[in-house]
Amino acid sequence: MTTVALQTVAGKANGSLTLDAEMFGIQPNVPLMHQVVTAQLAARRSGTQSTKTRAEVSGGGKKPFKQKGTGNARQGSTRAPHFSGGGVALGPKPRKYGQKTPKKMIKAALRSALSDRAAEGKVVVVEQWGFAAPKTKDAKAALSALGIDGKALVVVNIDDTNTIRSFLNLPEVQLIESSELNAYDVLCNDYVIFSQATVPGEAVAGNEPVTVERKAKPVVTKAPAEKAAKPVAKKAPAKSAAKPADDKTPAKATAKKAPAKKAPAKKATS
Repeated sequence: MTTVALQTVAGKANGSLTLDAEMFGIQPNVPLMHQVVTAQLAARRSGTQSTKTRAEVSGGGKKPFKQKGTGNARQGSTRAPHFSGGGVALGPKPRKYGQKTPKKMIKAALRSALSDRAAEGKVVVVEQWGFAAPKTKDAKAALSALGIDGKALVVVNIDDTNTIRSFLNLPEVQLIESSELNAYDVLCNDYVIFSQATVPGEAVAGNEPVTVERKAKPVVTKAPAEKAAKPVAKKAPAKSAAKPADDKTPAKATAKKAPAKKAPAKKATS
């Protein structure tokens, strides 16, 4: 565990602060920091360099002299790369130099850089800056009281306007927001100065953890508009289909016709 003195702006110790071991107490990984810093510097390059090829240089459309009979080597254009004023062969063109670096590597490089500065005793924690008004004179006096004799990286909150304006005109001081802290800026400066509210990780002052109160923005939620209930039309009951007649139901009686009576046969007369 790395323990630093919690100082005031006047340079007096006001207790101790135990820094987070995962942020300030690991073994620095030098190859990892080199890779991340190289990628960060490469991403800064604009990549706008450009040269003209023989097809892009103006002129050169006419054959300079005839093919044979002059004793010179045959030429087709005066804008070939070996001519003065000609195009450039294999010259640079606009391109992107950015490298894809995993987020875990970026965070690990920051932890390595902070641990390296903490191991050298160049991590300073101030209780609070407390500038009543932005004055460069007060900021310079505070650095002198803290014993800062080189380049310093001051980590501030974006809302601390007086502190930002006080350090802004000092050439040996670089200001950075706590959310933008990175390995390159830590390694470019000799000292890293935090206020108690900007220390990354879980710092412990004495036996009590240091927590920063953050006011959450009120969330305005609109009440859902009540939808008017639509009258539900009742469906007419479906007509039931006629049931098929069962075989057991008695069939209708059919009237039987009586057989016709035959007329009596006539007797033959002699």
